[in-house]
Amino acid sequence: MFNAHSMDVIAIDGPAGSGKSTVARDLAMRLGRFHLDTGALYRALTWKALDQKADLEDAAALLALLGCTALGFEGDGRILVDGVDRSKEIRTPEVTRQIYRIAEKGEVRARLRPIQRALVSGRSAVAEGRDMGSVVFPDARWKFYLDGDESVRAERRWRELVPGNPSLTREEVLTELKDRDAHDTQRAAAPLVCPPGAVRIDTTALSIEDVIEKIEKIVQRKG
Repeated sequence: MFNAHSMDVIAIDGPAGSGKSTVARDLAMRLGRFHLDTGALYRALTWKALDQKADLEDAAALLALLGCTALGFEGDGRILVDGVDRSKEIRTPEVTRQIYRIAEKGEVRARLRPIQRALVSGRSAVAEGRDMGSVVFPDARWKFYLDGDESVRAERRWRELVPGNPSLTREEVLTELKDRDAHDTQRAAAPLVCPPGAVRIDTTALSIEDVIEKIEKIVQRKG
C-alpha cells in the first residue's frame, strides 16, 4: 500500500471556491514546502486535449495523449506542458467548463496518480485537489477539507476569474460552480468527499489568513 507518511504530506481537499488553492499555495510558501496543485495537472491535460482537438469522451485517446505529454511545475508555481509555460492558457473559461470531462474518467485519474506521487517524492509537500486525502495520499499525516457556502464560493471564484474575462457574470460562475460540484461529488471515480480523519474547516466567514493559522496550529500540534 502506498504510504505518504514518509513524504510528509499535508493533504487539502475541497470544492471550487473553498479557498484551498490559495491556502495551499500560501501555506506551502510559509512552511517552505513544495506545493502540488493537482487541479493544474487536470487543467493542463484538458488544455492540451482541446488544443489538439482530441475527443474528450474517448478515454483511450486521452490516455494516449497523456502518455506523450510532459507535465511539470516550476518553483514559482508555473505549470509546464511539454516544457512550455502554459499557466495562463490552463485558466481560461473554456478549460474550466471542460475539465470535469477529463476529471471524471477513472482511467485518466489512475494514470495521473503515480505522476502526482512522484512529484512529491522525497519532498515535504502541501498537496491540494479533490481526492488528495481520500485516494492519492490516503495515509497523509495531515488531512484537511475546506468547504463553504456556495454563494460565497461563487463570489470568490468570480473575483478570481473576472480579470481575465471581464464579461463573466456572477450568475454564470454560480451556475458553473453548482454543475462542477454535482459532477465532482457524483462521479464514479474518486468522488469529492471529506476524507476519513480529515479536519473539516468552513471557510465561509474566514479569511485566507484565518484558515492558514488554523491549519498551522494543527500541524504544529501534531509535530
